[in-house]
Amino acid sequence: MNKSMKKALVAGAGGFIGHHLVRFLKKKGYWVRGVDIKYPEFSSKDEADEFILLDLREPQNCARALSLSNGVFDEVYQLAADMGGMGFIHAAESEIMHNNVLINVHMTHAAATIGVPRYFFSSSVCVYRDMQPGEPEMEEEEAIPANPDNEYGWEKLYSERVAVAYGRRYGMKARIARFQNCYGPEGAWSGGREKAPAATCRKVAEAEDGGTIEVWGNGEAVRSYTYVDDILEGVYALMQSDIDSPVNIGIPEYVTVKELVDAVAKAAGKKINIKWIEGPVGVHSRNFSNKKIYSLGWRPKFPLKEGVNITYRWIEQQVKEAKFKN
Repeated sequence: MNKSMKKALVAGAGGFIGHHLVRFLKKKGYWVRGVDIKYPEFSSKDEADEFILLDLREPQNCARALSLSNGVFDEVYQLAADMGGMGFIHAAESEIMHNNVLINVHMTHAAATIGVPRYFFSSSVCVYRDMQPGEPEMEEEEAIPANPDNEYGWEKLYSERVAVAYGRRYGMKARIARFQNCYGPEGAWSGGREKAPAATCRKVAEAEDGGTIEVWGNGEAVRSYTYVDDILEGVYALMQSDIDSPVNIGIPEYVTVKELVDAVAKAAGKKINIKWIEGPVGVHSRNFSNKKIYSLGWRPKFPLKEGVNITYRWIEQQVKEAKFKN
């Protein structure tokens, strides 16, 4: 390790955004340690300078993750979480509340007490209430009074408060990003934890031209989907900033679930029919202000059409490889 290099810990480095973040920070010239309960599924653990398998629900493992022989990490990125798409969020409420609170309380405590100067916490727009399409943009402060739609949102809101409180007490600069729906290649695309863009790409890739796929709800729910590279740029800009309150990071391109399916079908060059079925859909809509992150000069570079094209090609290849193996 070069003594002049900045040192970063990425907790959750085996996950989707986490392993992309390791790669991003390495390109920035950081020495990076990745920590997770699992290795990355779609990239090499060796992309990090060091990768340690640890269960961060245990306080001693958080301390071990943060331990360095020569000082402390310059930056800690806490993305470790038990999470998945809407189906998982609704089916695993207790596990989400239990596991994620333990991870965040122990990691925040360990980082603050050891003297980490900058600490990033990945929160979610799930902290906000249900909105109706066309409502005025919601700013970060409007998350309180709180009324999240699901337990994942309640856990994130509590963990935000933990990070802020420890930051005040120990002088640690806590930075909090509320992610909108993040998607891209090298993420879960099957198995029940995948999110809507990945699940839609998989279903379309598996379907014949003119075939039918099943989708939860009626297609009218409104969402914004942010490509992973844009999320990473926003995280880094926020981490280097002086903004000490939660910040929304997302692209102001709002589409219905039906429009998402249409975008994926177009990327695939297929005509796809939809059978709407019962299932957990979540809120009607979310519409957020990005003024805070814009103040740092950040702008999203990947519109949905471009991001979906990249993501679909990667998932299409995974589907083909899975069929070949079977």
